[in-house]
Order: sequence, then structure tokens, then C-alpha cells
Amino acid sequence: MPNGRYGNKLFLRVIDFLKYKNKKVFITGHTGFKGGWLLAILNHIGAIVKGYALAPENKNGIYLSINGDNLCESVIGDIRDQKKLENEILNFQPDFIFHLAAQPLVRSSYDMPSETFEINTLGTSYLLESLRKLEKKCIVIIITTDKVYENRENEIAYNENDRLGGFDPYSTSKACAELITTSFKKSFFNPESVSIHQKEIATVRAGNVIGGGDFSKDRIIPDLINSLKNNQTLIIRNPNSIRPWQHVLEPLIGYLQLGLLMEKEILKYSHAFNFGPEENDHLSVLDLVKEAIAIWGAGNWKIEKQDNLHEAGILKLDITRAKKELNWKPRFSSKQAIQQTIEWYRSENSSKITFAQIKNYLNLLK
Repeated sequence: MPNGRYGNKLFLRVIDFLKYKNKKVFITGHTGFKGGWLLAILNHIGAIVKGYALAPENKNGIYLSINGDNLCESVIGDIRDQKKLENEILNFQPDFIFHLAAQPLVRSSYDMPSETFEINTLGTSYLLESLRKLEKKCIVIIITTDKVYENRENEIAYNENDRLGGFDPYSTSKACAELITTSFKKSFFNPESVSIHQKEIATVRAGNVIGGGDFSKDRIIPDLINSLKNNQTLIIRNPNSIRPWQHVLEPLIGYLQLGLLMEKEILKYSHAFNFGPEENDHLSVLDLVKEAIAIWGAGNWKIEKQDNLHEAGILKLDITRAKKELNWKPRFSSKQAIQQTIEWYRSENSSKITFAQIKNYLNLLK
């Protein structure tokens, strides 16, 4: 096996991630949190990557931490610039596309609802429309969110067949992105004519993702890390909210596995998949904070209701389909995910620990 880095068999003998070596992978949103980690993984396994995104927002974020400009062909552009996006895709001729570009924050969507809808819906439609002019086989994975479901605020975990909905503009815009994707699949990339259009499209819905290199506003881990490093008290808005927390590597490896399975078996996997923790491993916000503070070894928090903006109280994902159809499963417990996250923020070498955590995670798949 090239470079001898991984051993002989990966991912329960189903997927060999080195099949991405020398494949052309187009990532939208590559300068963001999940996009930066995906770029790092693909660079580690030898893919040829082109990214399309806005400039990175934070100098300490994952993309600049790994010197992302040196790992890919980076195009700074707005996902709403249809012509530029189309030209970059057609010039690159990708084998795989991972669409992560989004306005990803619930609370920000209340401040800029129209812009959130533009980015998350029109951006998705522009990407899918560009595929109509791409005259080659291409596997496309649209990343949405666990929040696309119509939330009933109960303990039942949502599966991929549950009704889509949304309360806040972010959640609703991502549900719309799912419907847009379905429309394009039916209208232009019908399974019955796959031999002609050569496009396979799936959507993926991940839980609340944590990990190093996230400095987004109004997210619990960045807020916690800032409070710990500045010896300040963390303000918690919704301590009892339950979320499907998972380390960022968990869903990203699932997306990559899905992509290779889609390439191997036409249309078998071209639908929606949830990625999250095990059924009994959903933590409340307060539990997450307490565990992180215990790992850090210091820290204080207090509960303070700051506004009346609605956020889901209970949100759980059913990951049965991914486990059965993809042979995927989470490798970290929620506590291990928190441990990995804290280790990243405490490290003095962000790039080194990023690639070390990737390598160590891949070793778990042997």
C-alpha cells in the first residue's frame, strides 16, 4: 500500500480510502471548520483537491492552522456567484464534489434570514445546475444538517424518512436544500438515465460536530475555549438542550466512505444518511460543558437566559441506515470526542495535532 501508512485493511474491509489518491475532489466551503478538516484528510490520503469558498474568517481556525492554501487549489468566491462557481467546476472536471459551503449558524440566521436562505438554497441549486454541463461521471454529496427534521421535541431519534421542516431560518433553509436536491435528482439526474448524465447524488445529515479549529460565534465549544483561555466564566444559554455531539472526523470519514461506495455501486447509496453518536450517547449542553471543564482541569460556568430566540430543546438522530448500509459506526464516544477536542486546543502545534488525530483515527478503522 502506498507510503505504508495505514496497514492492510480499513473500515471493516469495506473501504480503502487510498482510492481517493489522485482523484480530483472539489470542496465548497473548504475554508470553514468541517471543510478544513475534510481538506486535511484528503491531503493526507493523496487526493487532488480544489476548494471554493469565502476567505477564512479566523486566523486561528483550522484552515489557516493547516496552511490550507498549500494543500489545495484554493478559489476564493461566493457560492452565490453562479457563473464563477460553474466555471471553476467545469475547469476542474472533478470526480467527487462535497458541498459544505453554507451559512451554518442558527443564531446568525435570525440576524440575516434572507442571506441565510440565499446561501443555503440558491447556493445548492447553483452547484447542482452546474452539473448539467459537466460531461463526465461525478459523485456528489450535499452536506445539510441534523436540524432539517420537523422537530417534535421528544426523545425519539429522527430517521431519514421523517418529515423535513424547521423553525429558525437556518434549519428551514437546510430542509429546503434537501428538497432542491431531490428536485434536481428527479428532474435532471433521474436514475433511469444515469448512463447518460453519469451523476450520483446523496445528502448527509450530521449531528452537532465538535473538534479543534472551530472559532465560530455562538457555538458552545468555541465559547468554552475562549472562557477557559481567558479565565472567564462561561455563559450557558440552554443547559438542558440535548444534542447528538460527535467529533468532526466521524461524519467526514462517513462522507468519504459513502462517496467510494457510490462510485462502486451505481445508485445503491444515492439517498440521505444520518451521521451521529450511538443511541445512548446524546449529551445535554451542561453535561458537555462539565466534561470539557473536567478534562481541561479548570473553568467556571453559569446559566443565563439572554434572549427569546428559539433553539431546539431535544434533538437525536437515528444512525441505523448508515450503520447497516455503509457499515459505518462512530469510533468515539461523546466523552472521547470532547477529549480529542480539548487536546487540539491545548496543543502548541495546530497543524501537527490535526494530522496526528487524522492518522490515529484512520488507525482505528483497521
